[in-house]
Amino acid sequence: MTQISVVTLAKGRAEHLANVVRGLSRQTQLPAELIVAVMQDELYDLPEAPFPVRQMRVVAEELPLAAARNAAARSATGDVLVFLDIDCIPAPGLIADYARFAGEFDGLLMGEVMYLPGGATAGEWSYDEFAAVAQRHSDRRGPPPEGVEVCADYRCFWSLNFAMRRATFLATGGFDERYFGYGGEDTDFGKTLDKAGVQIAWIKGGLAYHQYHPHHMPPVHHIDSVVRNAELFERKWGYRTMGHWLHAFRLMGLVDDAPGQPIRILRRPAEADFALTGQQSHQPYANTAQVIRLLEANAARAESAVAA
Repeated sequence: MTQISVVTLAKGRAEHLANVVRGLSRQTQLPAELIVAVMQDELYDLPEAPFPVRQMRVVAEELPLAAARNAAARSATGDVLVFLDIDCIPAPGLIADYARFAGEFDGLLMGEVMYLPGGATAGEWSYDEFAAVAQRHSDRRGPPPEGVEVCADYRCFWSLNFAMRRATFLATGGFDERYFGYGGEDTDFGKTLDKAGVQIAWIKGGLAYHQYHPHHMPPVHHIDSVVRNAELFERKWGYRTMGHWLHAFRLMGLVDDAPGQPIRILRRPAEADFALTGQQSHQPYANTAQVIRLLEANAARAESAVAA
C-alpha cells in the first residue's frame, strides 16, 4: 500500500488544526504520519490519533510558508506527500483517493475543496452536516466528472489541498524560500513545475472541507507581502503575478503598479478598505471577483459623473 505523509502548516487556529487531526483519524486509509510545520514558538496540544504526529518548528518574522512546506517534505517518510491547509478537514476518502491517483499520475494532483459557513464545525460535527451546507468557491472551477484532468495553465495551481510523489516534489527543488508572508509562492511553484514539464491536474475526489475564519479578499491585510512577492516573481520570471489583487488595490487607491516601475504603496488600508474586503460570518468564503466588480462599477460611475 502507498504510504502517505500529510503536511500541514500551522500558526494559531488551534481548533482548526485539531479538526484536521480528527478528519485524518476518520480516513478509510490512514496516513503514515502527519507532519505539522509550526510557524510559531508554541507547539500544539492535539487530539490522540491512530498515526504518528510530528510537530516541527519553522519560525520567522513573517510567515515562512515556502520554507515550512519544504522542511516538512524533506522530513517526511511517505511515498506521497499530501499538503493540507490548517483550515481544511479531509473527507473520509481523501487519503485513499490521493494514494490511488498518485499511483497512476506522476505530477501535482489537486483535490476538491468545499467551503463551510461560520458555526459548521461547532460541537460534534459530521460529514453529512458538512455536505448539506458546504459551497463551492465561485472563483474556482469544479472537479472533472471522473479521474484526472490535466490543467494546461500553471496558474490553476491551488495550494489548499494538493499531493505529489515525494521524489518528484524534491526533484523540483520545492517552493522558492525567498517568498515570505502571504501570496505568490504557490504561483511561483506552479510556474516552476510548468518549466520542468511536471503536469498539474485536477482530480475527482480528494475532498476537503474548508473551515470558516474571518478573511479579506483581496488580502489588504497582507498588502506589503503581496507587493514584495509580486516584484520577486517579476524579477524571476519577467512579469508580475497576483494581478487581480494588484488590480483591486489600484482601484482602491492603495498602490501604483504602473508597468516597468516598482510597485508603490500609496497609502495604508483604512477602515473602509477592511469593511469592503472582509468576509462576513454568513459567507463561506471571501470573494475577490465580487469586490473588483463593485470597484469597477464605482469607477465607471465616477467617470460618467465627471464627463457629465
